[in-house]
Amino acid sequence: MSQTPMGRRGSGFTLALGAVGVVFGDIGTSPLYALKTVFSIDHNSVAPTRVDVLGVISMVIWSITIVVSIKYVVLIMRADNDGEGGILALVALLRAKLADRRRLAVVMLLGMFGAALFYGDSVITPAISVMSAIEGLAVVNPDLDQVVLPASVAVLAVLFVVQRWGTEAIGRAFGPVMALWFVVLAVLGVPHIVRTPEILAALSPTYAVAFVVEHPFTAFIAMGAVVLTITGAEALYADMGHFGAAPIRRAWYVLVFPALALNYFGQGAMILRDPAAIDNPFFNLAPAWAILPLVILATLATVIASQAVISGAFSVTRQAVRLGLFPRLSVKQTSREEGGQIYLPVVNWVLFVGVVVLIAVFKNSSGLATAYGLAVTGTLILTSLLYLVLARLVWHWAVWRLAAYAVVIGTLEITFFAANLTKVASGGWLPLLIAAVVVTLMVTWRTGAEILSHRRRELEGPLDDFVEMIRVENVPRVPGLAVFPHPNRTTTPLALRSHVNFNHVLHEHVVILQIINENVPHIHHVDRVSVDDLGHGDDGIVHVTVRVGFNDSQDIPKGLTLAIDTSPELELDVDDAHYFLSVLTLHATGTPRMRSWRARLFVWMAHNAANRTEVFHLPPERTVVMGANLGV
Repeated sequence: MSQTPMGRRGSGFTLALGAVGVVFGDIGTSPLYALKTVFSIDHNSVAPTRVDVLGVISMVIWSITIVVSIKYVVLIMRADNDGEGGILALVALLRAKLADRRRLAVVMLLGMFGAALFYGDSVITPAISVMSAIEGLAVVNPDLDQVVLPASVAVLAVLFVVQRWGTEAIGRAFGPVMALWFVVLAVLGVPHIVRTPEILAALSPTYAVAFVVEHPFTAFIAMGAVVLTITGAEALYADMGHFGAAPIRRAWYVLVFPALALNYFGQGAMILRDPAAIDNPFFNLAPAWAILPLVILATLATVIASQAVISGAFSVTRQAVRLGLFPRLSVKQTSREEGGQIYLPVVNWVLFVGVVVLIAVFKNSSGLATAYGLAVTGTLILTSLLYLVLARLVWHWAVWRLAAYAVVIGTLEITFFAANLTKVASGGWLPLLIAAVVVTLMVTWRTGAEILSHRRRELEGPLDDFVEMIRVENVPRVPGLAVFPHPNRTTTPLALRSHVNFNHVLHEHVVILQIINENVPHIHHVDRVSVDDLGHGDDGIVHVTVRVGFNDSQDIPKGLTLAIDTSPELELDVDDAHYFLSVLTLHATGTPRMRSWRARLFVWMAHNAANRTEVFHLPPERTVVMGANLGV
């Protein structure tokens, strides 16, 4: 079950307001284009008649209710991994519980595809939302059409630059704007509902059913556009680590969902009264004098909408690194209280380049519209599959509960996905291509890392045996302190073995230092370090474990200093320490498990991993890199 993320000190109102600014931007801007797309698809196959309008609005309201309010907000958000959400959080939970390797392999593959589709959404959403916003300015002045492309790139550049200050600062800035946006959504819809209260009949799901029964093909095509009303649902889950489940739920039920429902009802009421309003139902809700301010506010809102998937991409990437699907990346913690508030420079700028390329290739938002739904619906289905596996194998749900979920939620999501499959040739290939690239990277890194880990263990050998060899063979000792960062207690650091084999001496004092990352904001100094004497009391070889929280630096010299200060038996001077990093120089040779092109890709990824000297804050002038050559 879910756990309350630790370290949250902000007030409920502050976190909820931040969630409004970061989490709900994508789904909150769907009223701009969702119904317009529904009534314009397939040469007006969805007509502004009473049956069609009530049917579409009923489909919209119940789609949001079932997929977002019930599936994600009530059910899926219970499945967090130490406060983190997203499809890879489900994978992490299952990996910790499943013993069957075949089941685990299937789970990992589903998670990879789901995360890869989310990356597709993370590239498409900023491009289409910002472009649609800038294109909206041309409604006021058609001459502005020429500046759409450069203005879109400029706005996106600013958006990606500000990511380095973190989602807390961004949420404080965006929260009030998006809160105003949702209030405006409600205010725009209410007068039209009052004038045409008949639209409230669409609260009954029978109108959606009647629409499907009377016009099955039309309803099926319409589902491909109705899905636009729930884009951002997966980002809502992926962003859970940034603010926590409770503030997100509070913001959804108190402000976001009511505002969205009132606006969609208002658009439906207006179309019932004036069928000609389908050309742009959102902006037609407003009186003429309010259109320009509304365009400006909509521009801000759609820019903010990009934030939800960008933040979600950061969270998903860190989880992928923890699951061994990506190499170690530089992660900047942007909050002293929130472990989920992070910034990944590499991911940020890769997304930016991808978004700019899409804008340059497609040149307008309509060209991207057909690609939008496939990434969303594919992720929806994969998340449901993993959730059902978790519910059955870990939470031990009864079969009837699983069946109810599959019938109500699964059937709806499969229909959404099938409707969007018809768009593959006209743009749906784009998220599939992005997903294929990401999955290739993940599988290559995971396979290569397994091969590398196995060969490295063979090279390193057991640590206890090595320490015994040092004692038995009476290896000469020289003055000084040598520190060997190493990820475990069982094997010998490769740099330590290479140092002895090459120099035939060993420092008088040897520290093997392991850093363990805990999912809490801070580890108190009294609990942070532990020391284990590996020799016989006089060999001068010790193992130091340093536990750090997400707000604690992985500063090895500071951790060593703390160990010396808290352990009287360590009479060492950290200023004299020399640090020896174990490094394998990789060469692509190809193996039966990995073809030569994949081996070259793995080596390239390994060479571009984060620099450990910087990560561990090691002094370059006293850091030595030692290891061996290895072919993969």
